[in-house]
Amino acid sequence: MTGERVVRVAQRSVEILVGKLLTDEAFREAFLMDPSPVLQVFRDAGHELTKLEIAALLAAPAEFWKDVAKEIDPRLQKANLAKEKT
Repeated sequence: MTGERVVRVAQRSVEILVGKLLTDEAFREAFLMDPSPVLQVFRDAGHELTKLEIAALLAAPAEFWKDVAKEIDPRLQKANLAKEKT
């Protein structure tokens, strides 16, 4: 039962991270510029990620995250207000 819980917790963390990558422009930009500190902050916030999951996330091309994010309805997007001010 413990192994099943770990898998569910890790899967939920992946779902949260992918959701943030697709809907939070500032988070996505930070991840694409330097993913290691972004992933560390995410893990420090209590989210579990396995080495395999991290490797898979890092293997995805940057354009993948950008292209999929463009397909998300803007009403579900968190705009990067700092970028809009410039």
